Amino acid sequence: MPRFSIFFLLLLLLARPVAFGQGNTGSRKFTLSGYVRDSLSGESLIGASIVINGKGRGVVSNTYGYYSITLEAGSYELSCSYAGYESSRISFTLDRDLSNNFLLSPRGTTQEEVIVYAKRKDGNVTQAQMGKIDLSMSQVKSLPVLLGETDILKTLQLLPGVRNAGEGNAGFYVRGGGPDQNLIMLDDAVVYNTGHLFGFFSVFNSDAIKNVSLIKGGMPAQYGGRLSSVLDIAMKDGNMKQLEGEGGIGLIASRFSIQGPLQKDKASFIISARRTYIDALVKPFVPKSSSFYGSGYYFYDLNTKVNYKFSDRDRLYLSGYFGRDVFDFKNNQRSFSANIPWGNATATLRWNHVFHRKLFSNATLVFNNYNFAFNGEQNNLSFNLRSGIRDLTAKFDMDYYPAPAHKLKWGAQITHHTFKPNLFSGRSDSVDFTPNNASRKYAIESGVYLQHDWELGEKWQLNTGIRYSSFAQTGPFTAYTRDADGNKTDSTVYRRGSTVKYYGGLEPRFTMRYSINDESSIKASVSRNNQYIHLVSNAGSTLPTDLWVPSTLNVKPQLSWQYAAGYFRNFSNNKYETSVEIYYKKMDNQIEYREGYTPGLTDPEEEFVFGEGWSYGSEFFVRKNTGRLTGWVGYTLSWTWRKFPDLNEGMKYPARYDRRHDLSVVSAYELNKKWKLSAVFVYGTGNATSLPERFYIVNGTLTQEYSRINKYRLPSYHRIDFAATYTPVPKKPRRIKGSWVFSIYNVYSRLNPYFIYYDQTGSAYDGSLKVEARQVSLFPIIPSVTWNFRF
Repeated sequence: MPRFSIFFLLLLLLARPVAFGQGNTGSRKFTLSGYVRDSLSGESLIGASIVINGKGRGVVSNTYGYYSITLEAGSYELSCSYAGYESSRISFTLDRDLSNNFLLSPRGTTQEEVIVYAKRKDGNVTQAQMGKIDLSMSQVKSLPVLLGETDILKTLQLLPGVRNAGEGNAGFYVRGGGPDQNLIMLDDAVVYNTGHLFGFFSVFNSDAIKNVSLIKGGMPAQYGGRLSSVLDIAMKDGNMKQLEGEGGIGLIASRFSIQGPLQKDKASFIISARRTYIDALVKPFVPKSSSFYGSGYYFYDLNTKVNYKFSDRDRLYLSGYFGRDVFDFKNNQRSFSANIPWGNATATLRWNHVFHRKLFSNATLVFNNYNFAFNGEQNNLSFNLRSGIRDLTAKFDMDYYPAPAHKLKWGAQITHHTFKPNLFSGRSDSVDFTPNNASRKYAIESGVYLQHDWELGEKWQLNTGIRYSSFAQTGPFTAYTRDADGNKTDSTVYRRGSTVKYYGGLEPRFTMRYSINDESSIKASVSRNNQYIHLVSNAGSTLPTDLWVPSTLNVKPQLSWQYAAGYFRNFSNNKYETSVEIYYKKMDNQIEYREGYTPGLTDPEEEFVFGEGWSYGSEFFVRKNTGRLTGWVGYTLSWTWRKFPDLNEGMKYPARYDRRHDLSVVSAYELNKKWKLSAVFVYGTGNATSLPERFYIVNGTLTQEYSRINKYRLPSYHRIDFAATYTPVPKKPRRIKGSWVFSIYNVYSRLNPYFIYYDQTGSAYDGSLKVEARQVSLFPIIPSVTWNFRF
């Protein structure tokens, strides 16, 4: 109980400044509130800026476009702005509580269509939040991509502090954190596997996405459960005004979205689907006589959402995602076949309610399920291997706007986890193998938080927060006692619902901003995070075979402290943004497989070893926001280390995603009304790797002795991509508008290393044995073309 007493004491300290902010002035105060929406579609605009003209103060619309501002009685003028939209101003006399919805019109000028990010123009300097990036879907779609498939995760990899998981891979690492340390959410539903085609494309269809926010430092208290970053993705709500559709036909996949009103200005829907047709294209060229006839691969995904506005105070949202990869392999010569499906399914039900003009609430129920299966047959033997994770989540959040200088947010959530690592069943002739359900684990994760955004005059802004999180492994579960040789000697049985192991802790968060002047500011942040579930991988990227495991009797939660500071400066009326950030992150209870591990059907946690990690570095960013030429340059200098008593003789070693230098140059140029050009250049230090240092002949077999962990580096990685978008300008208006995107991936066909292996020729018996290192590269120059359309 003392932990809860401390927690509530901290809550009071956080909330106390609000009372001072509302000191007794002798004047009556009233509230102006409402929503900020797109005038053409009715979509809510997240993060729109509402400013009191002449006073420099204001508020920002929340995730649902809602805003609230409380002022003393009087006459005011307010401006509402959102990048890429015409600003709106209203003048009013505040002598009672008022409602006003801002309906902003998209700007028709081509200059604004190529704005890099949809956010407040001076937000780089004025906002206290550090390391937050809001992506514009128009910019994502204009950049050159692999095989014509736009991908928000690959766009994120072009930002400082974010690096890729490998050649062409959609996985990403943030500031030295592992792939499981990123909290990735789609409409509040956690996405556990973000990759299609074994990680080369992400599961996110850009046509269905409204807003993408990445927070890589100073994580607000409303988020928890991960150490490194938050990627919060919001789906479109659906056009409230009219029916519209869009889609595209590319080299390997096609997509189609349709949205419109179910009841004008009251209810809307959106359906967005995507599917590859690699299997259909290849099948005609594989003869039936081939041993591999019947093999194939495809993926598909479906996004759906409906929402209904009951009143100005109540709105209901129901959204879902369903995606699958299906890989079929057949070897008729060996009478072997395998079917390998995997994918995510999520459903989110949300209810917005305005209790009071100052008090906005959101209640959410979430279901998500990730499954991987391997179904194989050979002769009379059949077997099935399944793994995955299923969650049921309930959460409640409140936004409170007591005064223009203060915003409070608090809430709570609870999640029931079901982990299914390595569930095996099979049949040989008439003999059935009993499923190994003993490895199924259950847990309940919960959290409660309070955060306070406080403007202390014109110079200072503080964002303070506190979160208490807990995690309990629950029954049914059997814990075994083992002897020195690993043999089971005793057991403890836990009944359904009983607590096996409990973890919990406070997670303070603090961010501050000091404004030097209107163009520059200094920011700093510190945050503590607890992570209770873990992705344990033998590879350098997120694969469907990787396992999510909970904290248990033997597996402790991961813990981290992250410190960051930076200088932010804008030039030429916010036309140029620049920033320099430094960070240090310490991580405890990191998890790896023991040396010599080979995958099997035992409980994975029996193969774990535990250690610590730390990372530090600096990030440099220069971005041009407006004009015919836009883009950015990002550079990161960083170090990422790991140290495990049971690995590498106890010495520290660079993590496999350590990268000393990481440079990205991104540009987009509006040539004329018909043509837009874009280009990307990336350079990175080669991946850390372990390589054989000595070779021995033992009983006629070549044996390798490997170096210490990640002692060597692969050659540096670099490439240039280019894209040109052609949009015809018809003489007469047409119902269907189309555009062509021509792109080239890896323009100069750089053979970047994917991995290195050693090949042997000759024989050790006659002295002709030769061992040579060979490099494997995946993607040479790859041109592609995509036709996009709208109606």
